[in-house]
Amino acid sequence: MPDAAMPDAAMPDAAMPNAAALLLEARRDPARRLAALPASVRPADAAAAYAIQHAVARGFGAIGGWKVGAPGPDAPPNCGPLPASGIVASPATLPAAASLLRGIEAEVCFRIGTDLPPRATPYTRAEVIAAIASAHPAIEVLESRYLDPDSVDAMSNLADTLSHGGFVYGPPVAAWRDIDFVSETVEQYVDGALHMTRTGNPCGDMIRLVIWLANEGAAWAGGLAAGQFVTCGSWTGKSMVGPAARVRVRFPSLGEAAFAYA
Repeated sequence: MPDAAMPDAAMPDAAMPNAAALLLEARRDPARRLAALPASVRPADAAAAYAIQHAVARGFGAIGGWKVGAPGPDAPPNCGPLPASGIVASPATLPAAASLLRGIEAEVCFRIGTDLPPRATPYTRAEVIAAIASAHPAIEVLESRYLDPDSVDAMSNLADTLSHGGFVYGPPVAAWRDIDFVSETVEQYVDGALHMTRTGNPCGDMIRLVIWLANEGAAWAGGLAAGQFVTCGSWTGKSMVGPAARVRVRFPSLGEAAFAYA
């Protein structure tokens, strides 16, 4: 069974809820960020990390979207649910007082137009593409429940939804199928200055990630639902910005998304 679809029972009965409770406390109160999960509840593998992640998701309320990514064209994906409360339209203002890490990543996301619930027969590429209503420029905002996410192990970070902190999406593009994402170049601006440019997503084919999410990664939560966003990994890598930063990303074929801390 794929890691993302592993049942919560793959985690020891006491460890999973205890780890999830710690991460939920840190999510609700940044002052309670963790140096690390205690060794007794630290996930040893992806099945355990996903079990914790799913328990956290049940505690933060409605799922408004998903993050899914892969470090290369042939690498297996990983994923995590996004709280609906943290998804906002561009241009947005985010509270600086609650933002300690302030990581940013330029991304492309798709909005689901038709439900893709779990089923015995896997969804085909054509079915998943038909279910996508639009593509959007986006910024994922990174915040961790750890004091230093770079100092903790990969499975602990996966349990924490890979440092997801918020999500800003730009206007929809319905004709996204005409875009050559392989040659698309993003420009990332910080405080009005060009910060970096990158061409293409390191994962390669972003649609393969959405297909995997529909068939496996989101199955535990009832699959993908109409209205949810699926953001497909960073084009620019992780960058840190200041507490009053203004951030804007621009894709020539998709448009812009922007936010500012205040």
